[in-house]
Amino acid sequence: MDYLEINGGNKLSGTVTISGAKNAALPIIAATILSDKEVTLTNLPNVVDIRTLLKLLTMLGGTVDHDKTVAKINNGTITSTKAVYEIVSQMRASILVLGPLLARFGECEVSLPGGCAIGQRPIDLHLQALEAMGAVIEIKGGYVRAEAPNGLIGTKIIFDKITVGGTENIVMAAALAKGTTTIMNAAKEPEIVQLCEMIADAGVKIEGIGTGILIIEGTDGKPLEFKEVKIIPDRIEAGTYLCAGAITKSEITLLSVNPEHISSSIDKLETMGCSFDIHEDSITIHPADTLKPVSLITIEYPGFPTDMQAQFMAVAALAEGESMVEERLFENRFMHVSELNRLGADIWLKGSIAAVKGVDKFYAADVMATDLRASSALVLAALVAEGTTNVRRIYHLDRGYDDLEGKLTALGADIKRKQES
Repeated sequence: MDYLEINGGNKLSGTVTISGAKNAALPIIAATILSDKEVTLTNLPNVVDIRTLLKLLTMLGGTVDHDKTVAKINNGTITSTKAVYEIVSQMRASILVLGPLLARFGECEVSLPGGCAIGQRPIDLHLQALEAMGAVIEIKGGYVRAEAPNGLIGTKIIFDKITVGGTENIVMAAALAKGTTTIMNAAKEPEIVQLCEMIADAGVKIEGIGTGILIIEGTDGKPLEFKEVKIIPDRIEAGTYLCAGAITKSEITLLSVNPEHISSSIDKLETMGCSFDIHEDSITIHPADTLKPVSLITIEYPGFPTDMQAQFMAVAALAEGESMVEERLFENRFMHVSELNRLGADIWLKGSIAAVKGVDKFYAADVMATDLRASSALVLAALVAEGTTNVRRIYHLDRGYDDLEGKLTALGADIKRKQES
């Protein structure tokens, strides 16, 4: 099993190019099921989750020509509508094939999902919405079995709470449904905006893109013909590298980035004393000499993202004063706290709130990654820890960060990937 060996204390400098967004690429890959023609996707991140979902398409009978950042996908050859446990258990995003498979073929079986253990992320909202569109659904033997023999029917969907995956699944299902689907309380993430734009560019009329109300006129089962799609920059990767600049007190420039998508992270780092040069597709962070404490509450976009909570906690742990972090989206998303404390952080938990009392420095230790974003928080802390830190279980990192150690090495970090003996 791989781990990262990191010698702390190096100053970073230079530029880093941000990869395509994993969380935009996954629903877009699933959306290619809505077409029976070849679709070209570019700027894909070279990460495990992307390869896993592409493998699922090939297991369904689709053909995939994938070379790192480019994939040519033809789902006109699909022969199966069963997404098996072997794949879906590795990654929650596999549930995104449910809506498009059901919409195009009128039936499917999708294993209940797996992925990061950051809390309960039930798919009941997805299923209730599909049932409202006329699907007959049962859960049996660990699989969601869905049928819509006469096709899905457009209707009004009101989500009880904002759900990113639920919004994506229903947008895709609605694209081939009969009539008009209105989604109320839709998620507004940039990744959902790109999915809607991709489907709209294929001729589907969608009103309200980027808002909480989406109105979609379906094609009544007619497959779509997609134009080439370039995946948007990864806002979480971008935020992570800004945190790397802040925690190591280093000036770093990010290229191929959308500053608007990470405005909440920029605002919080400014509160902590950092400043920025912001251009259309690049950002330079000027770090603070002394980091100030910060208060964070994770909330749906455009609020502060839960996927940046762990990284900011690592930075706040070295601030002068006490920071407060409230996690409102996932109940198990503080699993990195005990590992940061192993490095010398002083963090106390009470329910969904973490009190982070700033310390002078971190000290190297062996630590263990518990999920994708926790992994990057431990790497950030290790960059400034005194001594050599080993970050284990980095298969979590490989799910979502494209060549993290290579990019950090290019910036001047002393970081090596090694294998357990």
